[in-house]
Amino acid sequence: MKTFIKHIGQLATIANEGTGAKKGQAMSDLNIIEDGAILFRSGVILAVGTTEQLKEEYAADIQEAMVVNAHGRLVTPGLVDPHTHVAYGGSREKEFEMRLQGKSYMDIMNAGGGIHATMRMTREASEDELFDQTIKRLDSFLKHGVTTVEGKSGYGMDLETELKQLRVMKKLQQSHAIDLVPTFMGAHAVPTEYKGREGEFVDIIIQEMLPVIAEEGLAEFNDVFCEKDVYTPEQSERILEAGKKLGLTPKIHADEIVSYGGAELAAKVGAISAEHLLKASDEGIQAMAEAGVIACLLPATALYLREEAAQGRKMIDAGVAVAISTDCNPGSSPTVSMPLVMNLACISMRLTPAEALTAATYNAACAINRQDTVGSLEKGKKADIVMWDVKSYQELQYLFGVNHVQSVWKNGKKVI
Repeated sequence: MKTFIKHIGQLATIANEGTGAKKGQAMSDLNIIEDGAILFRSGVILAVGTTEQLKEEYAADIQEAMVVNAHGRLVTPGLVDPHTHVAYGGSREKEFEMRLQGKSYMDIMNAGGGIHATMRMTREASEDELFDQTIKRLDSFLKHGVTTVEGKSGYGMDLETELKQLRVMKKLQQSHAIDLVPTFMGAHAVPTEYKGREGEFVDIIIQEMLPVIAEEGLAEFNDVFCEKDVYTPEQSERILEAGKKLGLTPKIHADEIVSYGGAELAAKVGAISAEHLLKASDEGIQAMAEAGVIACLLPATALYLREEAAQGRKMIDAGVAVAISTDCNPGSSPTVSMPLVMNLACISMRLTPAEALTAATYNAACAINRQDTVGSLEKGKKADIVMWDVKSYQELQYLFGVNHVQSVWKNGKKVI
C-alpha cells in the first residue's frame, strides 16, 4: 500500500550531501521543504518534494495511495536514540531521594546501590520478566517519536545475565516496531565480587564473554565505562581492542565524573562514538574532532544528577559531530523523552534548535552506523516518519517539556 503525506508545513528532511555525520555549519542545515510531501510504499520512501511537485510527477502513484493531509504540521525523520540501557530489571526510585539528600553518584554506587543494585535485580529477573519490562519502555519511546534505539547490556556483568539481556533485545528487535541496535557492555562496572581483583574481571570479559557474544552475533558494538574507580584507560583499551578483533565496533563511556583521558582513548582506538563527556579535556575534544569520533551527549543525565552539562557548543565549534540521547536507565536518567532531550540540548548545552534536531536524527543514526537507512527522509530510506503537532522545528524546541507527537510511521506503518 502506498501512502502520500501532503501539505506538510515544514518537511525537515535532514538530508546530507556527504556520507559521515554532520559537523559544524552542516548541523544547522535541515534541508527544509515548505508545503512538503512524502510518498512511500512497503516501508520505503519513493519520493520527497513539494506537494505540487509530487502531485505532478507521481500522479498515477498518488491515485493508488492512501492520502494524509498534514495541515501544515512539522514532519521530521523518526528520532534515533543512540545510547540507552533500556533492558534492565527492577527500579531505583529510592536513590532519587538519596541523591536529593546529598549523596553523590559514586557514593550510592560504592554503598552497593547504583549499577550494582540494577545488576542484582537484572540477574534475578527471568528472561520473560525482562522482556515484559523492556517492551513497555519501547512502547513509550514510540509515543515520543523514537523509531530506532540502541540498547546496551551491562546489568549482568556475568556471562549468563549479559547473554540474557542481549537475547531479550534480539527477540524485541524481531517482534517490536522499533529497531533495536545491540551493544555489549560487560564492562559497565566492576562486580562487587571482583572488587580489588579488577584485572581478573577484565580477563574474563576478554577471554570468556566477548568470544561468546561475537560467536552468537548478539551485539554490534562493545562499550566500556572508562572512569575513575571503574575501568582505567589501560583496561578500557584492552577490552575495546579485544572486541575490535572479534568484529565489534568500539564505543566508550568517557569523562563523565572526572577528566580521565576517555575522549583521547576514543580517538586512539577509533571508537564510533564517545558518550557523556561532561569533563572531557580540550585535548580530548580536539582528538575526537581529528579522529571523527561522534560525541554522544546526554543532557538529561546531567540534569538528573544536577551536574553541569557537557560542552556541546564548544564541541560543535571545534569540529566534533554531536549526537544526543536520553541515556534511558534506571539510576541516572529514567526517561524515554527524546523531545525533552532536544529541549535540554538547546537550554543547557547551547545547541541551536536545528542542531538539536540533527543531533537527534541523522547524527544519532551515524553514532550507531544506521545512517544509510534512517535518520533522514530521502528516497530509498526507511519510511520512519514523525508528524508533530507544531508548525516549525523552532516551535518544537521552544515549547519544552511537552510531547508534541501527532503521528508516527515506522517502516511505513502507522504505529502512533
